Amino acid sequence: METHEHRLKRLKIRAWRRGTKEMDLILGTFVDQRLTELNATDLDALEALMAENDTDLYPWFTGLAETPPEHSRILARIKNETSLF
Repeated sequence: METHEHRLKRLKIRAWRRGTKEMDLILGTFVDQRLTELNATDLDALEALMAENDTDLYPWFTGLAETPPEHSRILARIKNETSLF
């Protein structure tokens, strides 16, 4: 079973090694600023969001495509709580 500390470390690495620099900056910045504040539900939502392809994520963040309802809450939180938007 994965420890909480290991999960946070894994999510931080995944956030900064996305595949596109834009998503590295968006997710990596959010994780650096807020990861330790997230509860288990938020961590699950973040992990589910990060399982998506960057080619889908970027249009959701920029408003070029509609965000699926299952990701809308965590995506809005990332946009509202980072200095990039």
